[in-house]
Amino acid sequence: MVVTPSSTAGAATATLVVDYACNGGIAGTGSGTVNLRTRLTVPTTLNVGDPLNVEWKLNYKDETRLGSPAYMPNGGRIDVIGRANISGSWVGQLQPTGTAEQPGPIDKGVPLKLPVGISDFGHTDRAGTVTVRPGQTLFVDFRPSASEVMVNDDDPAITYSGGWEDHDGLPSEDHDHHLDLHTTTVKDAWASYTFTGTGIEYVAQKDRDAGPIDIAIDGQAATPPRVDPSRNADGTLVNDAHKGGQTLWKFHGLKYEQHTITIKNVQDAKLGQLDAFRVITRDLVNAPKDYRAECTLVNAPGAIQVEIGGGDDNPASPSPDTSASPSASPSASASPTDENPGGGGESPSPSPSPSPSPSPSPSPSASPSPAAAQTQNYIVTAVVTQGSPSPTATRTVTLTATPSVAQVAITPQGGAQTGEAPERVSSSGMLLVGSGGALLMIGMLSGVAMLRRRAAHSGDRG
Repeated sequence: MVVTPSSTAGAATATLVVDYACNGGIAGTGSGTVNLRTRLTVPTTLNVGDPLNVEWKLNYKDETRLGSPAYMPNGGRIDVIGRANISGSWVGQLQPTGTAEQPGPIDKGVPLKLPVGISDFGHTDRAGTVTVRPGQTLFVDFRPSASEVMVNDDDPAITYSGGWEDHDGLPSEDHDHHLDLHTTTVKDAWASYTFTGTGIEYVAQKDRDAGPIDIAIDGQAATPPRVDPSRNADGTLVNDAHKGGQTLWKFHGLKYEQHTITIKNVQDAKLGQLDAFRVITRDLVNAPKDYRAECTLVNAPGAIQVEIGGGDDNPASPSPDTSASPSASPSASASPTDENPGGGGESPSPSPSPSPSPSPSPSPSASPSPAAAQTQNYIVTAVVTQGSPSPTATRTVTLTATPSVAQVAITPQGGAQTGEAPERVSSSGMLLVGSGGALLMIGMLSGVAMLRRRAAHSGDRG
């Protein structure tokens, strides 16, 4: 007979409502302080080897919203990182994460979408009690998408000193961006633009009548610090006139943050010009720290206590006189707890265990079979500690045990192993044996007497 363990029942779960208030970063470019309402869900019915999954649903609690930190031509992405502290049989931390794409273009301050949820899991390798608490802090990052943006010379974000002229409606064959151009012949006339990105390029005309331009980034001389639109790379004079749309200078590899580029006309009576700036944003490995919103726990959600159960498989036993009847009694306690980011301070409740109770049960059988192995598997859910609002919990107990196996009451000595006891010898048998012996003796004495008589008769005849 083969006994298999019972299959695990559907996992029960407990949910905590966790509220956070977010400040800084994309909260500051949105509503200032942004309120989130989240729901942390943890399965509370586990066997050893089952994953401990932590899932977090995210929502805005009210009308406050996170906002785009700047104009994003290709949009960006929201990354959310949570914390779930584990204490008891294990001490550690899970870090649920999730993302939400923000399609572009989006202007500064435009509300951003949250991920539907974030999640993480841990492996369970032994039975025990663990307590799961939401972390004190939730982080929301914004990561811009890679992009290139042309900023035309007449963009209001560009600041000009005196001495510049704006030329509109230029011939299309000149290939100026938007067919317009700013020019100056005044020495030290400058133009400045503040941007956010990882690179910047200066676009203007190649022209034999143009003069050199000095370039600075964030108040420091750039590399190279000067460009001359009237000369080729080898220093020879160009033959071009009004050849627009040319990238005359570029600088990449800036840290993603706010920068300011300034161009300045070097020589009096020489033509300084500006057609456009090209702003570059490369793919970022890490989200900018300036965009991070830090969200702090504002309610007392409590904690979820989980008991992880497991079973033992015992080999078949030849013992003929015992059978097991296991029983399990779930035991868990609930008590309000304070948030503990380190995951300590919680005393786990004792883990339930089955207690077999042997009892003899003789039962003769015509076809004996060895005692089958006792196999059991139990599952116990957890109780959620009280919080605000009150969480819910489900308790489930699943128990499987091998039924008692019939045993041979009396083992026969010798003969076929039929499983039946031999017949007992009665007193009447002894009397029969004695009677038989007496008859045998009488027969023998009669025979001797007959032989003597025959011998005597023979002597008389002789």
